[in-house]
Amino acid sequence: MKFDFCLAWNWEYDADFVAILREALHSRGLSMLEITPETLANTLEALKREEVDFSFFLDRASEADEAFLPLVQWAEMRGARCINPHERSLHAMNKASMHLEFITAGIHTPYTIILPPYHEAPSLPPFLDLSPLGDKFTIKPAHGGGGEGVITEATSLESIQACRQEFPADFYLLQAQVVPAIRGERPAWFRVLFCRGRVYPCWWDTRTHIYTPVTRREERSFRLSPLRETTQRIAQVCGLGMFSTEIALTEEDLFVAVDYVNDQIDLRLKSKADDGVPDEIVRDIAHRLAELASS
Repeated sequence: MKFDFCLAWNWEYDADFVAILREALHSRGLSMLEITPETLANTLEALKREEVDFSFFLDRASEADEAFLPLVQWAEMRGARCINPHERSLHAMNKASMHLEFITAGIHTPYTIILPPYHEAPSLPPFLDLSPLGDKFTIKPAHGGGGEGVITEATSLESIQACRQEFPADFYLLQAQVVPAIRGERPAWFRVLFCRGRVYPCWWDTRTHIYTPVTRREERSFRLSPLRETTQRIAQVCGLGMFSTEIALTEEDLFVAVDYVNDQIDLRLKSKADDGVPDEIVRDIAHRLAELASS
């Protein structure tokens, strides 16, 4: 049997998004194959025996569970359309590479120093100048998400060395902290979601992680249209069909990409979790994916 859409998922909090996506697909007469950790082994066997096939693939599992990688490889070998091709996802997760590519593409980024992996160069460069980073700066590994391994208020060489040893095979970024301007009595810090050409800009509170959609009126009044332009340019750089990014507007009127590319978007509903994504955005993304699968 050939399915129109295949979704691999393994996070319990994706259940609401999956239900919305299932409904969006079924409303267009499209079939959906769901693969979870419980069904993975049997599905892989069915794929090998050519009892099952699919045309469109969304992977929301392999980053956290390598057991799903054979499924990802099968999808690529069979030419299934992937919203985020695996090789591009791996490349986009490398913050060091993205930083350099963003600069080349004219996307503003924080002042950054990139350090080689600790395993390759245990000692710091002898003339490392931290002064452009300011009194406090951020240290983050080139890979990983969810704040893992990130220090947001570092001040010394000792803290840099301690961080580098946490993930000794990874590059590290030392970044100046970005201070957002105030627009409409709130910090101009945004988390922007992207799905195949559509841009969903949201105000984002860095303390509570609460999303608030940017209204068209706010976009005009505060001249926030560069959020869309910057996000579209990021999509061209990373080559992904669905991701999120963080952008801050500074007092110098610069839109600065702060957190470059997040492949696995957290799609919990705001109606179920305070720090979830607004329901209307999740629904629109689901319908956008269904439209793509039907085209």
